[in-house]
Amino acid sequence: MPDLTLTLELLAFLIVIGGVAGVLAGLLGVGGGIVLVPAFFFTFQMMGYDGPQMMQVCLATSLATIIVTSLRSVISHNRKGAVDWGILRGWAPGIVLGAIVGVLTASALRSATLQMIFGVLALVIGAYMALGKNSWRIADEMPSGGKQYFYSPVVGFLSVLMGIGGGSFGVPLMSLHNVPIHRAVATAAGFGVLIAVPSAVGFLLLTIEPGSRPPLTLGAVNVPGFLVVIAMTLLTAPLGVKLAHAMNPAPLKRLFGAFLILVALNMLRKALMG
Repeated sequence: MPDLTLTLELLAFLIVIGGVAGVLAGLLGVGGGIVLVPAFFFTFQMMGYDGPQMMQVCLATSLATIIVTSLRSVISHNRKGAVDWGILRGWAPGIVLGAIVGVLTASALRSATLQMIFGVLALVIGAYMALGKNSWRIADEMPSGGKQYFYSPVVGFLSVLMGIGGGSFGVPLMSLHNVPIHRAVATAAGFGVLIAVPSAVGFLLLTIEPGSRPPLTLGAVNVPGFLVVIAMTLLTAPLGVKLAHAMNPAPLKRLFGAFLILVALNMLRKALMG
């Protein structure tokens, strides 16, 4: 067991990370998971847990927090009339299906493989955030028919493999299909709920071996990590929403994209070395 000083330091770290994740979820629509998964991984490693299912615990705990964060974010955005419920209803079945398949896939993979997947996908997301432009378009309206039935499960599937809400994939996808950025951010928060609820339930049923299971872990969800982060995101997610409607988040988005590339490279380095 880690000593008291280390435990308190890591607790303080999670409090800060939880606060930042909440702001990012509301401000940039990226969801807090893209920050939380590496943060949980670092925290649990420092506590001495680094087994073959360590990433499953990080993904599951992150997705559990996203249930609360996304719900709070959707409610806040909906008060401003920004959520496109038509997109949300149409994409819901495919996203949920993709999330369920994602849980089954993630449960069968080793931690190092999931680290590699996270690192590669985070590089792509980081590059888009750092270099992409809101003016980029590939179509004038959201995909429908066969394209919708392809894209929606992919969003759910890839999001679960990274332990994130739907924002990191959903916001670029909607923006590229001519959905205004504020509406895309608000609607992607709804994607997060659709992804996180079935996947968190699935991960609660997963058995984790002792070397990968920090204290008070239920299934693959670490309860203390979940509670600490939620306590902060409940406070800070509405602040992110207010900032999103009051400012141009583009400069911060590019800076965060560059930071995310560094996080992704570090995750890939650990996967290759481990």
